[in-house]
Amino acid sequence: MSLAVASFLGGAKSRLLPASIPFRFFAAAVAAHVLLWIALFAGSAEVPRFVGGLGTPLAAVHLLTLGMLAMTAIGAAFQLLPVATKQPMASQGAMRLTSWLFIPGVALLVVAMATRAIYLLAAGALLATLGLLLFAGLVAHNLWRVKGMGLVVAHGRAALAALVLVAAIGFVLAADYHHFWGIDHARTALAHFILGAFGFMGMLALGFSYVLVPMFALSPAPSAPLGYGALAAASAGILLSVAGAFAASPMLLLSGALAGLLATLLHFEALRRSLTRRMRKRLGLSFILVRGAWVLLPASLALGAALAAGAPVPNGATLFGFLALFGWLLTFVLGILQRIMPFLGSMHATRPGGKPPLVSELTLERPLQAHAVAHGLALTAVGAGIVLDTPALVAVGSLLGVAGALAFAWFALGVVRRMGGLGAIAS
Repeated sequence: MSLAVASFLGGAKSRLLPASIPFRFFAAAVAAHVLLWIALFAGSAEVPRFVGGLGTPLAAVHLLTLGMLAMTAIGAAFQLLPVATKQPMASQGAMRLTSWLFIPGVALLVVAMATRAIYLLAAGALLATLGLLLFAGLVAHNLWRVKGMGLVVAHGRAALAALVLVAAIGFVLAADYHHFWGIDHARTALAHFILGAFGFMGMLALGFSYVLVPMFALSPAPSAPLGYGALAAASAGILLSVAGAFAASPMLLLSGALAGLLATLLHFEALRRSLTRRMRKRLGLSFILVRGAWVLLPASLALGAALAAGAPVPNGATLFGFLALFGWLLTFVLGILQRIMPFLGSMHATRPGGKPPLVSELTLERPLQAHAVAHGLALTAVGAGIVLDTPALVAVGSLLGVAGALAFAWFALGVVRRMGGLGAIAS
C-alpha cells in the first residue's frame, strides 16, 4: 500500500461520523438521480433546444446539479475530509442542520421550477443557499487548520470560493423572477453554469481525484507540480469564461475553454503517472465510468471552444451543457459513489465478533452492471436527440436513464441492507 493511502486510512475509524450524516445526503442523491431522468422524460419535447427558463428541463438540471452532484459532494466531504485531513468537522449539529436546510430547499426549488411557481422559487433558493453556505463554512473551517495536503486543500478552497459565487448568483436569478430586477438572465445564467459545473463541482472532482483515485487503485500520490499546473490553468479558464459570459465575449470564452483543455491534459497526465504504478491491477466497473467521464470532460470543453469560435453545431449550447453535466460530472460522480458507499459502509457496519464486512461483500455487482449499460445508452440517445432535434430520442434516452438510476438505487439499498439495515444508519 502506498504511503499516501496508508496515511489516508490510518486511524480513519476514529474519525468516522455517525453513518446517518453522510448517508442522508447519499440517499437524497440516489433519489434525485431517479427523479432527474423522470423530469428529463417529462420535458423531452423542450430538451433539444433548451438554453434556460423555468420548466421541467430546468428542474431536471437542478435535480442533477443540486440534487445529485452537490448532495454527493456534501456527504463525501463531511466524511472524507476529516479522515484525509485528520481534523474533525466543527459540529455534527451543524452538519445535520445543513441537511435540514439544503434537502428541503432543493426539493422546493425544483418543484417551483417544474411548475413555474414563482412565489416558491425564492423560498427554495433561500433554503438551499443557506444550506450551501453552512456547508462552505464547515469545510472552510476544516481546511483552514490543515497542515500539508496542499494540492487537495488548494482545490477545496477554489471550490468553496466558486460555491459562494454560485449560491449568490443562483439566489439572484431565482429572486429576479419575482422582483424583476432586470438582470440579463442569459449572461448571468451562463456565468452561474460555468461557476457551478467547472468551478464548484469541477474543482471538487479534480481535488478529490488526487486522494480517491490513488486510494482505490492503491497507487502513489499524483505529481504535485502537474496538479498545481492543472489548478492554475483551470482557475484561469474559469475566470476567463465567467468574464466572457458577463461580457458576451466569444474571445474570452474561447480562451477560457482552451485554458480548461490545458488543465485537463495536466490533470490526466498526473493521474496517468500515478495509475501506471498502482498495486491493484483490476480497477473494476467503477473505473470504466470514471474513465468514460475523463473522455467526456475534454469533449465538452472542445465543443465549448468550437462554439465560442463560431462553429455551426446543431443545438450546440444545449449539447455543451449536456456533455458537461450529464456526461462528465454525473458519470464521474456515479463511478466514485459506487466505491465510496461500500467503503464507508464497511467501516460503519458491525458483525458478531466485531469484524467488519469486506467492501466486496457490500457491493451488488449485477445492478451496477445494469446501471452502467443503461447509463451509457441513455447518454448516447439523449445526446443524439439533442443534435438531431428529435424529442423522441430524448424520451427514449430518459427512460433508459430511469432504468439505470433504479438499478443504481437497488445497489445503494443493498449496501444499507448489508450494513445492517436502516438501523445501522439511523442516529
